[in-house]
Amino acid sequence: MPTGVNKNQLRFLMLCMIWGSTWIGTKAGIQAVPPLLFAGTRFTAAGMLLLLYAWANGNMAGLKVRDGIRFTAVSMLMITLCYGPLFWGMQYINSGTAAVLEMSLTPIALLVFALLLSEETLDGRRIFAIALGVCGLVVLFWPASAYVSLPEAFPSASLWGGLAVASAAFTYGYGSVLARPLLRTYPALFVSGVTTLVGGIVLLMVALAFEPGAVSALSGDWGMIAWLGWFFLVIFGSLIGYMTFMRLLRDIGASRAGSYAFVSPVIAVALGAAVFGERITVMDVIGIIVMLSGAYLAMSGAPETEHAALAESD
Repeated sequence: MPTGVNKNQLRFLMLCMIWGSTWIGTKAGIQAVPPLLFAGTRFTAAGMLLLLYAWANGNMAGLKVRDGIRFTAVSMLMITLCYGPLFWGMQYINSGTAAVLEMSLTPIALLVFALLLSEETLDGRRIFAIALGVCGLVVLFWPASAYVSLPEAFPSASLWGGLAVASAAFTYGYGSVLARPLLRTYPALFVSGVTTLVGGIVLLMVALAFEPGAVSALSGDWGMIAWLGWFFLVIFGSLIGYMTFMRLLRDIGASRAGSYAFVSPVIAVALGAAVFGERITVMDVIGIIVMLSGAYLAMSGAPETEHAALAESD
């Protein structure tokens, strides 16, 4: 129906704008706050607000015991194991590069897990697309790694930061595939709230147990810029952005929902240069073009079958 298509198109455009700009809020926050604590508090707060909103709108659902393991796995993959490495890695590479790296690999990751689950077949086009993505990674990070020996690279070299950011795309992609069956059974608002809250609590526990400076940072003495970044991420990045992605994931599938990654990096790079004065080199541009080309080729052949939305008031 045209109405449904238009609604999803508007959701898609909104998601691109929001997630393309959240990199600025993240960068502002982790410059003043330990990254795992920053992520853990953000998602814990967002999860509580999402569930409160779900309860107020009658979208709460009884959690079935058999779905508990899947909910836990999705929470860990999409939140804890995605945003933990992502926020840590962003300390060592600029926000525009981090955005392009993670977002370009996300569609490729979705393709890989679709192949592993036998949802799509592998052909020469897809092999070439994945090869392009790997070449883009080499072009983007080889200059930084060429001058740093491995013992010196950890934890300050951009190579390790880039690998951490890249890993986030694959955990997020796998979690997205696992979340799809839950979205056929439970309201998207409920799934968003539960996974965000559980993943955020685990991140917070890890931060308080292992991250230097996390306990003292609980005092909240972060500075206005970090707090503004935190509130932006809670409200727009999680409450609106994450819930919007879940609804797109449910309605149009992982492949099409994940194509936000072709648009958001442009926004992130522009904002990184404008706000932080981040320099974009010729090699960065080449790596970005190669990676985006690989991501585009990987997804352009994906089937565009639509799935009917669940009958819920969202």
